Amino acid sequence: MRSLKKSLVHMLSVPLLLSLSCHSFADLTIDGKPAPHQNLSTHDVKELLADDDELELTPQGSTTASTTLRQSNGAPPAMHSGVVDTTFMNNAGPNVHAGSALVMDAQTGEVLFSKNSNSSRPMASITKLMTAVVTADAHLDMSQDITLEPIDFDGPKKASTKLRAGDKMNRAEVLLVALMKSENPAAAALARTYPGGKPAFIAAMNAKARELGMSSTHYFESTGLDPRNVSSARDLAILVTQAYKYGVIRQFSSTPHYDFNLGYRMLNASNTNALVRNGGWNINLSKTGFINEAGRCVVMHTTVNSRPAVVVLMGEPTTQARNTDATDLLNWLTGLPKDT
Repeated sequence: MRSLKKSLVHMLSVPLLLSLSCHSFADLTIDGKPAPHQNLSTHDVKELLADDDELELTPQGSTTASTTLRQSNGAPPAMHSGVVDTTFMNNAGPNVHAGSALVMDAQTGEVLFSKNSNSSRPMASITKLMTAVVTADAHLDMSQDITLEPIDFDGPKKASTKLRAGDKMNRAEVLLVALMKSENPAAAALARTYPGGKPAFIAAMNAKARELGMSSTHYFESTGLDPRNVSSARDLAILVTQAYKYGVIRQFSSTPHYDFNLGYRMLNASNTNALVRNGGWNINLSKTGFINEAGRCVVMHTTVNSRPAVVVLMGEPTTQARNTDATDLLNWLTGLPKDT
C-alpha cells in the first residue's frame, strides 16, 4: 500500500487510471493514447483518500504550503472581504484583465501578485473544487454506482451538458467528470447522494470554508451555477492549497481527456482548461468557471522552475482573456527570482 501511495503522489509525471476492482473505468487517454491501468480495491481508494490530507510533500510538483498568505515584506494581506487593494507585485508584472487576481508561492505562502484579492465575488464552477474536497473528506464508497436523476439537471440556470438523466457512473467517475469537464449534473449528484443529502453537503462545504479561514466565502449549492456562491481570490488560493493535498483531486482536475463508457454510449470529454489540454505547462491542479455574474474564472496549482505556485483569476471578460492572462502570469513567474 505504501508503494501504491508513492506512485499516486507522483501521478503528475505518470498519469494513472483509478479503476476500481468491481467497476472498471473507461480508458484514460493522454493525447489520444490510453494510460496504463492501475487496479485498486475500494478499500485502497478509501485509504488513499483518508491519508492524502496528511501528506507532507516536497517540490517538484508538491508542497507543504500553509494557508497563511504573506506579502514579500512579511505583512499579511487584509483578511476581511470587500477590501479593494491595489495591484501588488515584487517586479513589474502583466496587466491582467481579471477583476481579481492572485499569484502565491505555494510553499511559503508569499503573495507574489495581487489585484483586488480580498474582494468577494461570484466564483461560478470554482465551487466544484470545494465539492470535491467535501466528497473526498467523507470517505464514501468510490465504486458505488450513481444514476443521474432529473433533479440533478435543475438549478438557478440551465447549463450545457453532455450528460443525460439515467446515465450511470460510479462515484469516482462522477467526481472526475465534475472536476475535468465541469459537469453541473455530476456536482449536483455528488451533493444529492451525500449522507444527509444536499442540505448536509452544503453545510459541510461552508463548515470546511470556515475551518480553512476562508472568511469571504459562502456556498449555496454544489455546482457554482448560483451567483450567491461567492469567494475572493485570497480565499480561493487557500482552497487550492488545501485541495492540492488530495491525490484524487490533483489527478482528476488535471486530466486532459477521458472517454467515459456509459454502457450504451461513449462520452468523450476534455478538460475545460486549454492550458491543461495543450500540455505546455506543469499544471498540477486546475478548475475553471463561468456564469455571467462571475465572468471567466480559473484557479491552478502549477510548478514553474521548481517553484510551486497558485494562480487565481476571477472576473475575466472572455475565455481568451483568461487564457492570455494565465499564460502571461506563468511567463512572468518563470522569470521571477526564486528568493523574491
